[in-house]
Amino acid sequence: MSTTSGSIAGRSRAKTALLLGLGLVLFLIPLALGSWQVQRLHWKEGLLRTIDQRTHSPPRPLAEVESEFASSGDVDYTPVMVTGTFLHQGERHFFATWEGASGFDVFTPLELDDGRFILVNRGFVPYDLKDAAKRPLGQVAGEVTVTGLARNPLPAKPSMMLPDNDLKKNIFYWKDRDAMATSAGLPAGARLVPFFIDADKAPNPGGLPVGGVTIIDLPNSHLQYAVTWYGLAAALAGVLLFRLRRSGRRDD
Repeated sequence: MSTTSGSIAGRSRAKTALLLGLGLVLFLIPLALGSWQVQRLHWKEGLLRTIDQRTHSPPRPLAEVESEFASSGDVDYTPVMVTGTFLHQGERHFFATWEGASGFDVFTPLELDDGRFILVNRGFVPYDLKDAAKRPLGQVAGEVTVTGLARNPLPAKPSMMLPDNDLKKNIFYWKDRDAMATSAGLPAGARLVPFFIDADKAPNPGGLPVGGVTIIDLPNSHLQYAVTWYGLAAALAGVLLFRLRRSGRRDD
């Protein structure tokens, strides 16, 4: 009889140990995810502060912003002013939405006085006005001054879920600066400023493209996510303690 009781007690202890190990794993996973969301929260809050500070500063000359990019590699959302001539025949079209409508952000090479080029996101046009011939008033000629926000180039495709850019149809699903420049028909050996400019809301002739399309208000739900994960961890801890206490009473 004692042998049987010992065997049962041994199996009970083994079951309790297994339950404890499994419970700890299940507890640590949401705990780690909650902590990661807290880290993301601090990062996002810092980013939002930087964006707010930069976007409320006065526009700076291109040379200053280039110098900062050369030293830090980061000029995102820095106001900048640049003068040059648009090469409208080199328009590149980035698939986008604006105020619920599908269409394209128009990236146009701007030739600078020193012979270099910078890609300027002039703004949004509806899907059926992708062809520049349908919006001739917006194809401004001669020297222009553009004020907008500098945007860092992307080092690579940001997600495998995005389609590949279709250079033949001139449709870009991610902002590949080099591919845009190469396919825009720029002169051989053309030198390119190493970042984009998103033009401001200053209206273009004919109303298109619609400028000022830069997304400034980035979502920040990391606190809610952290609370959710920590809450789940606490719930799992409660269930685990309840099961362990119940198992202990049965052993007694």
